[in-house]
Amino acid sequence: MEIAIIISSFFLVLFAILALYDGFYLHIFKYQLHNQIESKMEHLTHALRAVFFPIILYFLFLKQDSDANFLIGLAIVILDILVLGYDAFVEKDSRQFMGGLPRWEYIVHLFVNGFHFASIAVYLSIRLTFQNGEILISHITQSSVTDLFNTLIINLLPGAIIMALLHIVLCIPKTANVWNNFRSKLNCC
Repeated sequence: MEIAIIISSFFLVLFAILALYDGFYLHIFKYQLHNQIESKMEHLTHALRAVFFPIILYFLFLKQDSDANFLIGLAIVILDILVLGYDAFVEKDSRQFMGGLPRWEYIVHLFVNGFHFASIAVYLSIRLTFQNGEILISHITQSSVTDLFNTLIINLLPGAIIMALLHIVLCIPKTANVWNNFRSKLNCC
């Protein structure tokens, strides 16, 4: 179990680093998808997924005190998968303004989503057991590794919430203009 928690933690850290690069730097800062007419739906799917992530962190990974919390987290994971599928479907049309999605960014998307869902899959392998024809939710025994895992989740939550709020703010024209004015004053990247 402890090795699986370490692996899940490793994938979460890789996801967080790549998601920050892809979701903030590329999508919001560099390409400004929220400002592109063709990309409005893609930005909305990114906003939904950005909102889902802290909920997944909290209910699936952190709040291990009840099966209900686990099931809420699992339901959000399923919604996340559905929104990801729709995001992939609209992405080709969404990036027409820049001549399509660059191949290297497509590869980043594969890794970012691979790490995200690998962390979840490994974690589910810890929490779910199959016994007497039933799937059971097991609770994790506290240890120094689980304490580190919980610390990781607690430290990821503020950044995940900030990214979710930024995505939501950019869906609203008035607040998006505030961001655009701020962004126009930066001369880098």
